[in-house]
Amino acid sequence: MNKSVIVIGGGLAGSEAAWQLAQRGVEVTLYEMRPEQPTGAHVSDRLAELVCSNSLGSRLVDRASGLLQAETRRLGSLLMNCADRSTVPAGGALAVDREVFAEQVTALISQHPSIRLVREEVREIPDGPVILATGPLTSPALTQSLAELAGEEHLYFYDAIAPIVQAESIDMRIAFRASRRESDRNNEGDYINCPLDESEYRHFVTALLKAERIELREFEREDPQFFERCVPIEILAERGPETLAFGPMRPVGLRDPRTGRRPHAVVQLRQDNLAGSLYNIVGFQTKIRWGAQREILRMIPGLADAEFVRMGQMHRNTFINAPALLNSGLNLRVNPELFVAGQLTGVEGYVGNIVTGLIAAINLWRQLQGQESWTPPRTTMTGSLLHYVSHADSRDFQPMKANFGILPPLRTRIRRKRERYQAYAARALRDLDTELQSPEGQLQVSTEHMPTQT
Repeated sequence: MNKSVIVIGGGLAGSEAAWQLAQRGVEVTLYEMRPEQPTGAHVSDRLAELVCSNSLGSRLVDRASGLLQAETRRLGSLLMNCADRSTVPAGGALAVDREVFAEQVTALISQHPSIRLVREEVREIPDGPVILATGPLTSPALTQSLAELAGEEHLYFYDAIAPIVQAESIDMRIAFRASRRESDRNNEGDYINCPLDESEYRHFVTALLKAERIELREFEREDPQFFERCVPIEILAERGPETLAFGPMRPVGLRDPRTGRRPHAVVQLRQDNLAGSLYNIVGFQTKIRWGAQREILRMIPGLADAEFVRMGQMHRNTFINAPALLNSGLNLRVNPELFVAGQLTGVEGYVGNIVTGLIAAINLWRQLQGQESWTPPRTTMTGSLLHYVSHADSRDFQPMKANFGILPPLRTRIRRKRERYQAYAARALRDLDTELQSPEGQLQVSTEHMPTQT
């Protein structure tokens, strides 16, 4: 196939899209503005750099994230292959070494004979077939170009990212290893837990509420929205004194070995790299000023002498009003040659970003061949996410992550949640496998250049 396309953005969605197109015989020019144009959240020039967390969610297929992972693997995803090759221990979750993961993706994309990687900012949307996958930090010039083309104002919400701690600076005389899940309790435990009694918890919450925060710039203060999964801890604390104890600091399933009792609250840390030298503080996104962050986080038992390699910070996230703009195949109604992928679509979560890049690439490839767009069945998590972003109410559209609530109901009502989710997952994978065996669902992706799973 002697066709060429442009992919803008070298994040999860753009990298996946470029690979999928190249594997189908399309010549791809992939634009990534870093390092020529840095962002406020990225720290390297690697493709597919993970920013918010190193976890891709539960591996279990009866969990929404696990089901989406399973579907994405069945669709031949390069990035899921790389994730599976760079895992670090995280109980039932799929967590990766960020650097190893990004290095793999960067090497594979850079070395692909059908992909030309260009390190420069694209300030206007080009003519012709394009996939726009510029992610949560789309440059102002390109955002304006998209807004002018689509005839819709872009929307903003704001992400905050969690701090990372050097493992050797954690006091393991106080902290302890354990996992909440019963199936993970036979081993040492993949999480480090810092227990707080009620008094320690109260003092910690009070300090959060009093802490000096990073001020929003004038244009950001107009509509400071936070997506629920990335709400800063200090914002959660404002919702009530026990909000954190029932949220990211919930102690359910954990006992402090020093007392034999469940703590009032727990701060969990998850391994962030293969060497086990770095741990990120789970659910502790924050926009507190860095000096105050250090003081407050060192109030946590076990972290009094913590050394931080990254402090929490806040960054802008951009997404479009997808239901007003996108077809289910992820191309714009006003310009069918322009496809959108990743967080710009309003699909939230790492795996969601990956699979939208994959689907956008499939449908651009099909368009080049004169074929209609294809999406997985509605009964799949992927199909339901695509249906959501293209059919939700555009008047109050907000980003959506994978969850069983967006799937069509089962024919037979199942009361027990775990059994119901298992039935959802079985139906989704069965329907996807059936579709992939049909003429419409045969995606014709080559396995050449795909790394071998080890």
